[in-house]
Amino acid sequence: MSLVKPDDIWVLWTVLIGWAAISIYLEQNYKWAATASGAVVALIGAMVLSNFKVIPLDSPVYDSVWSYVVPLAVPLLLFHADVKKIWKESGRSFGAFHLAALGTALGVAIATMFLGNQVPQPGALAGMFTGTYVGGSVNFIAMADAFKVEGGLVSAAIVADNLLMAIFFFALMLIPTLAIFKKIFKHPIEDEVMAGLNPDENKAAAYWGRKEISLLDIASALAIAITIVTLSGKVADLVNGSGLPGIITMFLGQKYLLITTFTVILASMFPDFFANIKGSQELGTLFIYIFFVVIGVPASITMIIQKSPLLLVYAFIVAFVSLATTLILGKVFKFNLEELLVASNAALGGPTTAAAMAIAKGWNALVLPAMLIGVWGYVIGNYLGIFMGNTLGGIFGF
Repeated sequence: MSLVKPDDIWVLWTVLIGWAAISIYLEQNYKWAATASGAVVALIGAMVLSNFKVIPLDSPVYDSVWSYVVPLAVPLLLFHADVKKIWKESGRSFGAFHLAALGTALGVAIATMFLGNQVPQPGALAGMFTGTYVGGSVNFIAMADAFKVEGGLVSAAIVADNLLMAIFFFALMLIPTLAIFKKIFKHPIEDEVMAGLNPDENKAAAYWGRKEISLLDIASALAIAITIVTLSGKVADLVNGSGLPGIITMFLGQKYLLITTFTVILASMFPDFFANIKGSQELGTLFIYIFFVVIGVPASITMIIQKSPLLLVYAFIVAFVSLATTLILGKVFKFNLEELLVASNAALGGPTTAAAMAIAKGWNALVLPAMLIGVWGYVIGNYLGIFMGNTLGGIFGF
């Protein structure tokens, strides 16, 4: 019943890439969009287009993004995932991130304890929400694939996740402006920003400004990324058909886990080589923006009311407990408010939204740590998701 039909392939690709480009433009040219982050603009714009029936809720084009664009984005964003560098340069944010990851695991356990007997496939949901709220939406897809989740449940869970994340991203942007949080936590970076505030400066535009890049950089980045994705898929197929013990196939039979593992190993073994390939972050981030448009599409308000209210409650419990745990333990361990919020954003949304938040707020010292810990979330999110999904699935069923 939409204006654009599901099989109108070229028009839908135009909408996806066009709106991703518009979201980036808005982020880099308007303060309101930079404050929300381009990723949130992309997501909300897609929600509006689908809810007003401009574009369909389902299409082979969206499947192509899930099948091809997202797997390529993962290695491109992990080219800088030198484990030694992450440990060395992420600073205190690395510790804060693990508080957020712990909060996510605790939130998943609590949500499953209260709703495990009322939601379908509670073990799979635990794995998906652990993955997405430790590493971001890319990990959500990996866990849905790992636990063979039925398509309708994936769509409903994405709807709940997307609506909730839009709310939480705005909350994370709002918290550092509230007097009660400023009274409880130290906030030296925000104080420094306010002291030298330039209201006319668009920090997103400055960060994502023009950089030196060559044709060879683009070719190398895409060639290496597609090789890693192809190799990972082949190895996963071989492992799954080998008859090896379940514990082995649980990890080595998952394509996204292998993509993550292979890329991190290569980036850590040859850090200078991968660091010198310019444009991988930009290409990966563009792909993720396209993905944010796609995951906003099925966020039908009607579907939430009809099919996903319990999933929305489930997602709220996980995200709220994760954020609350981060803030409470962060206060105990004397973290700054900015470090905790960026870490929470990195866990709940991934490196793209965390870096966007740091850039929009002018917390320049936290941009690199935000990217690094967000990438680290990609690394550990799948492993933690597999663990939580299988553990809680054994109790409540898959």
